[in-house]
Amino acid sequence: MIKKFIDKLLGKASGKSAKGAKFGKREDVPASVHGINPKLVDQRALDVVHTLKQAGFEAYVVGGAVRDLLLGLRPKDFDVATSATPEQVKNLFRRAFIIGRRFRIVHVVYGRGREHEVIEVSTFRAYLDSADAEQVSGNERTSKGELSTMKHAVDASGRVLRDNVWGPIEQDAARRDFSINAMYYDPETQVVVDFHHGIRDAQKKTLRMIGDAATRYREDPVRIIRAVRFGAKLAGLGFKMDAKTREPLVASRDLLRDVPQSRLFDEMLKLLQTGHALASIESLKANGLAKGIYPLLDLVVERAEDPFVKLALQDTDRRVGEGKPVAPSFLLACVLWADVRKAWERRLQPRGNQRPPTPFAALQDAVDEAFDARIGDVSGRGKLGTDMREIWMMQPRFDKRVGTGPFSLVDQPRFRAGFDFLRLRAQTGEVEEELAHWWETFSTADDDHREDMIDAQRKVAQPKGSGNGKVRRVKKGDADHPASLPAQDDPRFRSPQADPDEDPLDPADEQSDPQMPDADGAGPARKRRRRRRKPSGAGRGGDGGGTPSPAGD
Repeated sequence: MIKKFIDKLLGKASGKSAKGAKFGKREDVPASVHGINPKLVDQRALDVVHTLKQAGFEAYVVGGAVRDLLLGLRPKDFDVATSATPEQVKNLFRRAFIIGRRFRIVHVVYGRGREHEVIEVSTFRAYLDSADAEQVSGNERTSKGELSTMKHAVDASGRVLRDNVWGPIEQDAARRDFSINAMYYDPETQVVVDFHHGIRDAQKKTLRMIGDAATRYREDPVRIIRAVRFGAKLAGLGFKMDAKTREPLVASRDLLRDVPQSRLFDEMLKLLQTGHALASIESLKANGLAKGIYPLLDLVVERAEDPFVKLALQDTDRRVGEGKPVAPSFLLACVLWADVRKAWERRLQPRGNQRPPTPFAALQDAVDEAFDARIGDVSGRGKLGTDMREIWMMQPRFDKRVGTGPFSLVDQPRFRAGFDFLRLRAQTGEVEEELAHWWETFSTADDDHREDMIDAQRKVAQPKGSGNGKVRRVKKGDADHPASLPAQDDPRFRSPQADPDEDPLDPADEQSDPQMPDADGAGPARKRRRRRRKPSGAGRGGDGGGTPSPAGD
């Protein structure tokens, strides 16, 4: 008992569990067999592997990156597995950070700002079953104090809450989920280390869980979602899920109830933002998981055939395929727009003698209602919720195309997301396509062109026969600019012989440009001041302000 406790304290695997586990047979597969192109390996991953090996540790590129390399694809992310502990890894790199509680890993950061890249480095973990783990009665939140001192712990259902016991590479391979994700590639020797026939499964295009699938889902129920995601991602390459991997999925679904909502929310976003959102939804349906995983995901599946939501999913897949960034706020704003719009329209309806709220106030209340009903406190009140709110609140502003509003709107940081949302609304007929086209043109035009667009829009909006609209700004170069007209033809210039008693409200009283020549071209035109009509009976004399002079003055 004491030895077992000391072994766990030191991070060593239990001898009993190690002997009883099936770790598979190690195969070192050379480049002549696996055919990986070393040019597809990211230079930063090469740097991490080289640094760790130079320090005397084992290090390999691992996981999905090896799978993609075997399939001739350039991986988007590179993970590294090593025999070094997180603390040892951190000490070898200038910008490295230990993260996580359940699985302690290290993020090695390259670059800064939006161009930064993270190489995730994990330590080889020991293979331990539930019998060897410490048990807690609660979950991550209720048992946080107990878990803080534990390295390997499970809850009452066998779900792993802590897994930070280090072991050799063969045990690390056994605790990974799918065979095609459990291969190790050394970019320096170009050897692939395979324990569970991952290369064979990749060649047969089979997605297979290592070990007993039901047990592995119980250890970590999120593997249910991962199975669906990988199945959808690889379906386009001809992969099919192994029958023994697929069969326990529906029966294991209830295990997800004990997973923290925040983790399920993150897994949902991965499912929808890896470039295979539509395929993932079809995979959920095909495997009997259209409902019961996560309420918001259930809603996405339910509305996937709605034209507006379907366009948003297709747009997300397209952007990922083109290597463009995607934001979860945009996709979720599209999914929940039906709720927001319905609540918005309801609030704008008159109720008896009560005056309806302003459109913006009604929209704000509708947004709050949608957050409370669909998202709750998981992420709806954080940055994601703020971005969603901005996208929605922009929509009524797109209807106003006069004044200074359009200029301030295009300067908003989230304008592009708001415009893309408007574009999808136009594609589904919710708003006129001309509106989306106008804003697309306005957002890319220079200031002079923007002014012309607003002037044209003002004339269109002005009622026929109305003379109260603002006059278009005349610029140099226009046909009707004073510089382009002879002075005698310009109605804004007055003749020196003009009748001094003419109507003071005549348009000819407008102030002329002081830099323009007068009628005979001899010099600047004289300015004419507007004159006020004097009250009847008022004398000519006085202070010039229209007040009669005193009697006898």
